Amino acid sequence: MKNDLNKKYYKIREVAEILHIPASTLRYWEGQFTIIKPKRNEHGTRLYTPSDIETIKMVYYLVKEKGLKLDAAQDQIRHNHSNVSQRHKTIERLKSMRAEIKSLLDALHSLR
Repeated sequence: MKNDLNKKYYKIREVAEILHIPASTLRYWEGQFTIIKPKRNEHGTRLYTPSDIETIKMVYYLVKEKGLKLDAAQDQIRHNHSNVSQRHKTIERLKSMRAEIKSLLDALHSLR
């Protein structure tokens, strides 16, 4: 998942590409999770902020990576939001560090 969110608003297609999930999943999660509330323009197009995308990443972590059912993930977010958010951010940082180390190792191996 990309972490360099530099625009103010993203359309659903862009968010789906960033997170590598179908737009239909985003629309479905929007109905299931009260914390996912993208703004809409006058045409009804969903506009996600970087903060919205971080929230969706947290839902993704709970549902896709931890394997929780939607109601269990909603319960975790409702009753333990700060802990879930912190754990998700820590895992994201670790994945980023792992990718960086792997790229450094690949570069070292290519020098041999």
